[in-house]
Amino acid sequence: MSFFYDAERIIRKYQHRIVLPEGTDKRIVGAASRLKNNNLLEPIVLGKPEEVQRVADENGFDISRVQIIDPLTYPEIDDLVKAFVERRKGKVTEEEARETLKDENYFGTLLVYTGRADGLVSGAIHTTAATVKPALQIIKVNPMYSKVSGGYLLIRDKELYVFGDCAINIEPTSEDLAEIAKQSAETAKNYGLDPKIAMLSYSTKGSGKGELVDKVRHGFEIAKEKYPELVIDGELQFDAAFVPEVAAKKLGDSPVAGKANVFIFPDIQAGNIGYKMVQRLGNFEAIGPILQGLNAPVNDLSRGCNEEDVYKLCIISSMEAIKITEERQRKNNA
Repeated sequence: MSFFYDAERIIRKYQHRIVLPEGTDKRIVGAASRLKNNNLLEPIVLGKPEEVQRVADENGFDISRVQIIDPLTYPEIDDLVKAFVERRKGKVTEEEARETLKDENYFGTLLVYTGRADGLVSGAIHTTAATVKPALQIIKVNPMYSKVSGGYLLIRDKELYVFGDCAINIEPTSEDLAEIAKQSAETAKNYGLDPKIAMLSYSTKGSGKGELVDKVRHGFEIAKEKYPELVIDGELQFDAAFVPEVAAKKLGDSPVAGKANVFIFPDIQAGNIGYKMVQRLGNFEAIGPILQGLNAPVNDLSRGCNEEDVYKLCIISSMEAIKITEERQRKNNA
């Protein structure tokens, strides 16, 4: 059985509400139709109902049971405006909030923030910035972190790896790398992995020299001190992190070398190249970027995505919603 077969079985009983702001795109409408008709979750598609229906009719999608919301005629818009003004703490007026909520991403993010939805998936049409900015302003970063990062799930049958950060932080500092390692470990655990984290470099334990190596090594040291529960090692070259025979030659005893399943890249350039090479040369599915470190699931699509990518990122968002709900319950019971 595949990873997504298992995930579908898990999420079906929760029926999470996932907002899809880009309701005039056929990839979005097609995924919403499948998600609803497969009884996996409750997609909420944003847009004018007649326009969403037109896309469905032109492409043969059954959306008869899919909820469609037009932000311009939403009957509870006053409640969302009030919540937005309060959340921004005086940075926007009521008039400005009302105007801003004409933007589908802001509107959808407010649905999540106010509990009317459990997560949001956008980016088929919009840029990453257009998805991330409302999330940072409204959902906000989990207090234990200073910023969000972009993780990818690399999946092939039952094989699963987590790559970070491949999407958000262009030149992360050592402190950022330590946080990305923690966030990526949490992502890995949410999908059934026992995270073994490799901080990647062009050097393995001092085989190379330079500021870039020092940055990764320092990030590893910070992560070990700040998050002692992590199983982590660095700096490691990819082959030392992944191939047991190479690890045996290059290192002595290591809890990670030769068996890593979470890979932390030194910057976005390396991460973006790395995940795309694995995706294209290794025939892996690359799902993401998953916005790690937020208080609720908000996830970004590539504008080059297809319907299947939308469908699967919605499933991932539902899996994240389960984790967040469980964490809140634990805190309430503590």
